[in-house]
Formats: sequence, C-alpha cells, structure tokens
Amino acid sequence: MLLYALTIFLSAFLLFQVQPMIAKIILPWFGGSAAVWNTCMLFFQAALLGGYGYAHWLIQKQKTERQIRIHAILLALSVLALPILPGNQWKPNGTENPSFAILLLLLVTIGMPYFLLSTTSPLLQAWYSRQFNGAIPYRLFALSNFASLLALLSYPPLVEPNFSAKTQAYAWSGAYALFVILCIFTAWKSKDAVFHSDADQTPAIPPTLGDQFMWMGLSACASILLLAVTTHLTQDVASIPFLWLIPLVLYLLTFILAFETARFYYRPVFLPLAFLSLGLVSWMLKPDRAGWLPAAFPDPSDWGLPRLIAAYSFAMFFMALACHGELARLKPHPRYLTSFYFMLSLGGAVGGVFVGLLAPNLFNSYYEFPGGLALTAILLCLAMVRGKEKWIEESKLRMAGLAVVVLCLGAFMVQLGRVVRYELDGYRVVMRNFYGQLRVEEENGIRKLMHGVINHGQQYTDPAKRRVISNYYCAESGVGKLMGSRQPGVAQRVGIVGLGTGNLTAYARKGDSYRVYEINPQVIQLANSEFTYLKDAETPIEIALGDARLSLEREPIQNFDVLTIDAFSGDAVPVHLLTKEAFALYWRHMKPNGVLAVHISNKYLELKPVVAGSASSNGKKSLVIEYEETEDPAEVCFGSTWVLVLSPETAEAMPKLMKQGQFEQPKPGFRTWTDDFSNMFGILKR
Repeated sequence: MLLYALTIFLSAFLLFQVQPMIAKIILPWFGGSAAVWNTCMLFFQAALLGGYGYAHWLIQKQKTERQIRIHAILLALSVLALPILPGNQWKPNGTENPSFAILLLLLVTIGMPYFLLSTTSPLLQAWYSRQFNGAIPYRLFALSNFASLLALLSYPPLVEPNFSAKTQAYAWSGAYALFVILCIFTAWKSKDAVFHSDADQTPAIPPTLGDQFMWMGLSACASILLLAVTTHLTQDVASIPFLWLIPLVLYLLTFILAFETARFYYRPVFLPLAFLSLGLVSWMLKPDRAGWLPAAFPDPSDWGLPRLIAAYSFAMFFMALACHGELARLKPHPRYLTSFYFMLSLGGAVGGVFVGLLAPNLFNSYYEFPGGLALTAILLCLAMVRGKEKWIEESKLRMAGLAVVVLCLGAFMVQLGRVVRYELDGYRVVMRNFYGQLRVEEENGIRKLMHGVINHGQQYTDPAKRRVISNYYCAESGVGKLMGSRQPGVAQRVGIVGLGTGNLTAYARKGDSYRVYEINPQVIQLANSEFTYLKDAETPIEIALGDARLSLEREPIQNFDVLTIDAFSGDAVPVHLLTKEAFALYWRHMKPNGVLAVHISNKYLELKPVVAGSASSNGKKSLVIEYEETEDPAEVCFGSTWVLVLSPETAEAMPKLMKQGQFEQPKPGFRTWTDDFSNMFGILKR
C-alpha cells in the first residue's frame, strides 16, 4: 500500500508541477497572452485523456505480466526526452497559428513524460485493486489529487520566486528520472501478487450508456468552468501562474473532497449552493441595474481584485464540487475503474478543446462562459432526476418542485441570453482570436477600441478633430510631453510596441521614421479599417507583425530616438517586456541619447519598482510622469502613468522635461525582474 501511495503521489506532484513551469517558460514567446495557459491546459487534458485511454487498453486487453513489461519499456524510453527545456527553434516568427505552435512544442518537449505520468494513477489503482482482491482504490485517487494540489500550491510562493526557469526544469527532470525507477520497481515488486487476479470474475454491474454520458458531461462542465473563469480573471489582470492556479487549486480540491469520502458531498446543501453560484456568476457577467437588485448594490467592476477573485473562484468551487460530487455518486465497481477515468478525462479534454481551441477561432465573443453555465445547470438538473434519493415523496409536491426548478432554469437561461447580447449590443465590430476579444464602439462622436473592458485607443469621428490625440497619449501625458520636447526640424526614428488605434503615430512629422510592433493581426486590421491615424500620418508607418521582443532580437540595430512600450492586453502585463534582459535589448536598438517610454497604468499592480529595477540594472534613470484626469466632460486625456527611462547624461540635457515628473529610485530589497524571475505578489496594490 505504501509503495503504491508513494509512486502515485510522486507522479501526481510532478504532473501538476510541470504545468505552470512549462507554461511560464513559453509564455513570453507568445506575447504573454492569457490564452497561452488555456492552450497548455488543452494539451494537458488531451495528454491525460491519452494516458487514461492507454491505461484502460492495457488493463482490459493485456495480461498483467505483459502490462508491466510494456509500461516499463515506455518509462525507460521516456527518459530520453529529458531535460524538458524547449529550444530556441520553437520561438514563433509571428505568422503561425499560436495554438497549434504551442501544442506541437509541448508534444515534443514534455509529451512522453507527461503522458506516462498521467497513466500512473489509473494503472496503479487497477493493479492495487487486483492485488488486494477488489479493494476499493478511490482513496488513492484522492491522494493523487492531494499531491496535485500540493504541487500547485507550492509553485507560486516557493518554486517560482526562488529558482530560475532552467533550474526548475533540470530539478523536475531529475525527479522524473527518480519516478521512473520507483514506478518500475513498484510494478516488479508486486507482480507475483497481481498475476492471480487476471482470472478474477467477481460479479459487477456494468455502467449504462447514460452513466457514461453523465461521467463525460459533468467532467466537461467542470473543465469548461475552470478554463472560462481562468480566462475571465487573467484577461484583465495578468497572465501569471498564481492567477492561473487559484481556480485550478480549487478545482482539484473539489476532486479530493468528492472522492475522499462519500459523506462529505451532501446534496441538499451543495446542489443549492451550486445553483446559487450559477446565478451569481451570470449576474456578475451582466449586472442588472434596472432589475431585481437595488441601484445602490455594488457594481462588480468596483469590487476590487481580491473580492473579484474570491467571488469567481468560490462560485466555480461550488459549481465544480457539485459536478464532481455527482460523479463520485456515479462511480462504478472497481472493475470498470479505467473506463470511468477514461470518460472523466474525455470530458475534461472536450472542455479543453471547446475553450482552448474552438472558442478563440470560431466565436467573436466569450460565449463559452455563459454556454458552460447553461450546460452545467442542465446536467445538474438531470443528475437530480437520475438521483437515487427521493427528495419529495408526494406526487403533488414532486410536481410543484419540478415546476419551480423549470421556472428557475428558464429565468437563468434568459439571463444568460442577456449576457450574450450584452457582449454584442452597441458595437460596430466584435472580433476575437488567440490574443483576446476586440470591440469597436462609437458614442458621442468618439470611436473606441476596447480589449476586454480596457480602452486601447479612441478617435473623434469628426474629420476636423480626428487627428486630436487623446487617451493615455495626449499632450499632457508622459509620452505626450516627451514627444513635445523634440527639437524643431530634427527628424526622429521612433519605435512603438503595441499599435492600438495608432494614436501615437499622430506625433509623426515629415521626415520621421516610425516602426510599430504588433502581435495581434486583428488590431492591425481594425487600426486600418475603423480608425484613420495610420492613414493620416505625415510619414509612412512600418508595421512588424509578431511579438515585439522576438522581432527586436532578430532585427538589425534600429537606432531609435524614442521607443514606447504599451503592449498590455486588457490590464494584463506582458512580463517578458519588463525584465532586465528586455531593457538591455531595447537599449541595443536605441541611440545613446534615446528615451524609452513605458506605459504602466494598471488598476491592480504597482509597476514602478519593476521598471526602476530593470532600468537601474542597465545603468539608466527612471522618470515617472503621472497625469490625473479631471471631471470635465470635455476632457480628452485619461489618467495615466508613464515612466521615461534614459541615461543620466540625457536627463541632464533635458532639464525642462525632467521637471515634469519625479525620479523613481530602485526600491530597497526589491528583486529585479529577469527572464528567469518575476514575482507578482510583491507588486499588488493594497
């Protein structure tokens, strides 16, 4: 028992420790998008499905001695894939489909080890059940989920801040080699006790087709909710491991609670909580100011980061707990254990494909979230109908209860319909791809480009005013003051990371040279079709498609006078653009007296020490220029925070500009961000 438990624990720990590890390593290569994590999750779920399918085939189709031999050979061969560090040849060039590029990268880099780790729990549980004459192995499943939970909880506070990505990868590879030895030893040590069980014919009721449908459906619902909530949290904050892991940790916790003991999941308590959570989330996605809640009820957009994370995460917890609790109630005899796990993993993979692959490429909005809520409500109602307990004995009361359920479900579906309509109503254009959702709206003579809930640029539709520069880029902003300080008649070479609507190109004058780096082709499309800054620019604008940092690494020296960094998606922070190494790359492309302008306006994160640390490590100074917008309805400027990074000599040569802000000194004890290290906990606004 101890040997089985130790092997399953180590395999599950490694299985989930590698998820944030490998995702963080490749995150900078694909623009720091939140979709990177969802695509990784799709791969993990597909590999899990393959592992469970392999375990099911091995148990059902092969004699035990052959099972052990086949598995031992594959384990030994998988060591050849170590260490799990992806090579530079996997860096994208900007023209490929990022989803497929990520899936192929993961397949080659960690595919074989991850696949074999995923087989361990169902395979060893089946061997354990046979060795001990049909012993119930589901507590080993709970142990597996506990190890997974421990791996995820330990990564943000212990592993990520203290070890470089390379050290993490090599340490994981060494631990995997140890697992291979332990797993082969476990199989060999127990082989004699397992052989006799191949003839075991203990009577067992086979699962019905309806049972298998519910296994897959409930698992798919929980998977869709996990990924949809993760996307919702990360698209406007930051695509970073600790925000990836909060929903995943709670998701795994529901597995542990549901499968550890049948007594924990008490339907009369947790099913109502699940339905209340479904209603809460549907309301948070589209608050009803004229409906059944008073106008004074706090708007979710004003709740603040901790409350938003808590609300969405715990709502997902109760919804996933209901799904997994119903799954635990439907678990079959141990003889059908591998088919049960296979259908669970199939449901998870279906959810992953839907959210991670199909939705970004087929939908123009986040329909998977309300769709997942609707599917969950329907399946939980089906689970109630299929339930073994008779909650209401009297037929009239049963009919009344059913009528209430139907009415509530109908009202819920109406609200979800309003959520979907809310995503589309009043917008000129709604588009979506791997990098997120873009919407163009027009109101009071102003056309805006929205990414999530963040305004990424706007323009007056009046031809007489359409060259007016507003938003975070107006004359009073940090970048506006920098552009206004240029010497008359002297041409500039300007680089812009992040196109938006093209506002910054309005500063171009004849003779200037502007080069824009943009990773999202849909942004380029909208900037050309819905806005006119690029067309109206006094000089031709070069546009480089792809991640700015990767493009700059490949290009010859650009000799920029000014380079602006404004590449946030929503409020999400592309960490790889703020590191010490990134700043060194920028300065390789700039003139000695050039100025780097970094836009760091953010609702939740204090980025001043990050920029100051990276600047100081490159021998530069950081001038912070903040602009507070007024309540004047005619105001065209938004509140903004820009940091101008420049050499001490350049600062001395621009005294008027230096008086416009304050120098930010490196924060004592603050560890400079590097490509191997970043820590969001330390910069959360209190």
